[in-house]
Amino acid sequence: MIDENVGALSDLRVIEMGQLLAGPFCGQLLGDFGAEIIKVEPPGVGDPMRQWGREKPHGKSLWWPVIARNKKSVTVNLRVEEGQEIIKDLIKSADVLIENFRPGTLERWNIGYDVLSKINPGLVMVRVSGYGQTGPYSNRAGFGAIGEAMGGLRYVTGDPKTPPSRMGISIGDQLAAIHACMGALMAIHARKRTGRGQVVDSAIYESVLNMMESLVTEHDVAGYTRERTGAIIPNVAPSNIFETKDKQMILIGANQDRVFSRLCEAMSKPELALDERYNSHTARGRHQTELDHLINEWTKSKDLKEVEELCNANGIPSGLIYRAKDMIDDPHFSARKAIIDIEHPDFGVIKMQNVAPKLSKNPGKVRKVGPNLGEHNSYVFKEILKKTDDELLALEKKGVI
Repeated sequence: MIDENVGALSDLRVIEMGQLLAGPFCGQLLGDFGAEIIKVEPPGVGDPMRQWGREKPHGKSLWWPVIARNKKSVTVNLRVEEGQEIIKDLIKSADVLIENFRPGTLERWNIGYDVLSKINPGLVMVRVSGYGQTGPYSNRAGFGAIGEAMGGLRYVTGDPKTPPSRMGISIGDQLAAIHACMGALMAIHARKRTGRGQVVDSAIYESVLNMMESLVTEHDVAGYTRERTGAIIPNVAPSNIFETKDKQMILIGANQDRVFSRLCEAMSKPELALDERYNSHTARGRHQTELDHLINEWTKSKDLKEVEELCNANGIPSGLIYRAKDMIDDPHFSARKAIIDIEHPDFGVIKMQNVAPKLSKNPGKVRKVGPNLGEHNSYVFKEILKKTDDELLALEKKGVI
């Protein structure tokens, strides 16, 4: 039952009690690098993520194999005392507990950190929520989209002529999960010195806010409010999407002085690099629109392949606008194994993104797709908790597991 596993975190046991995306993505990241992830799900129904995803062959989600990869699934009813006692028993051998319920939920179930840390003083509890565990908004329901809005991302995203847009992914949840994962590893590192665990409080809105560059400081010091600017960042030029003769698109980023000079050479217009309108980062920012127009006229005179080759030959950062098919077909993705094939019990061989980042000595690995509901009940309850068949049968009859 134990996976072949030499990942950097293979000595950690993580109990994941979250659902949907923010908590489970934190668990996915830890599991990718070898941590044993024991996912606790409600009996009979499981994590709602089992039903999410664009298509559902065999009635099953195509999102679940990714978000639950490398995890073990057990079923426990956390709302009843006997289920809570199972968690307390399981916590004895755990390093990390991940949860993303509304703040106060675990305390109502008598499995808050005050209780669990007495059982296991080294426990690190990772708590992901919309607004954090403290403050006047902490008890509000907080989905990722709300955190994106309050953290400042939504206001600056999209076309200035339209209301704020959202990204096509659940970026708020995933940023909170990444910060939660980072916090968990920091707390584990600190435990080596102190011998004690702690609480990691990852709020979605703060995780988004952390990515907002100098937005707050610009407003505070200069009275400047960033607005929606479509495909560009204001005053950073050239860095935009440009059209080609064959009706394709390419993104070119040449906003540094030396790179811009190389772009001018590639365009056969070296004089532009000396023009006072474009000869510095600040000047190019002031004349961003007209500069983008000049570059777009150049790219529209050539096919995509020629523009791409000229950019690469001259050391100019550029890239195509990839969809999933483009990623699958790309030789660089293939060479680095950025997308892998893995066996699924219902779908056969499926593709998904590989583990990132890459470690040279203890690399992560996708060992297994998301498990069936309760697939590892026997392993966890018998081998870890040492429960007998009679005990398990009685718990099952009561709906505890």
